[in-house]
Amino acid sequence: MKEILLKYMTQFTSLSEEEQRTISEAVRIEEYKKGAHLLRQGDLPIIKCYFVLKGCVRQFFVDESGKEVTSNFFTEEQAIPIFNDQQQIELSKYSFMCLENSILVVGNHDSEKVMYNNYSQLETMTRKMMEISLSEVQDEFAEFIRSSPEERYKAILKKRPQLVQRVPQHQLASFLGMTPESLSRIKKRMKND
Repeated sequence: MKEILLKYMTQFTSLSEEEQRTISEAVRIEEYKKGAHLLRQGDLPIIKCYFVLKGCVRQFFVDESGKEVTSNFFTEEQAIPIFNDQQQIELSKYSFMCLENSILVVGNHDSEKVMYNNYSQLETMTRKMMEISLSEVQDEFAEFIRSSPEERYKAILKKRPQLVQRVPQHQLASFLGMTPESLSRIKKRMKND
């Protein structure tokens, strides 16, 4: 699993192999069972960040009517940013739950500071990874706003086809902004075309 971390360090830094090995050995990796919550809506977020080495984590919230709304899925090689401004204590608006047995890199604010002080290129690597992720999220959101439900489903099939097999249909439908019945009709229509 640590090969994934080494890949990113090689891609975004000029750290020596020895430095990369030292960093990868210091990184905390944890296994989470299917159904485990990383954070629940309404809890006070601890300053943590995660990086998915293996598995699938769902981000969702329960709206005022009591309905669960899926806002994202995080799979292999994706960072899960859980931000909490230290100046302003605010309860989490989202829950993060493992949909599969998952292996995650777990970081916290204090350990990140130490690593960044010891290896300044790590901070640059993290910033670059976050910039790429933010750019992808912005593009996906703009595409989501201007597309029809069928176009959203086609985009998922093109960009993240594994989600169709890995997540329950009602959660995928929620993520795509439609009902499970609408998603079923779209799938049927596409199959018949």
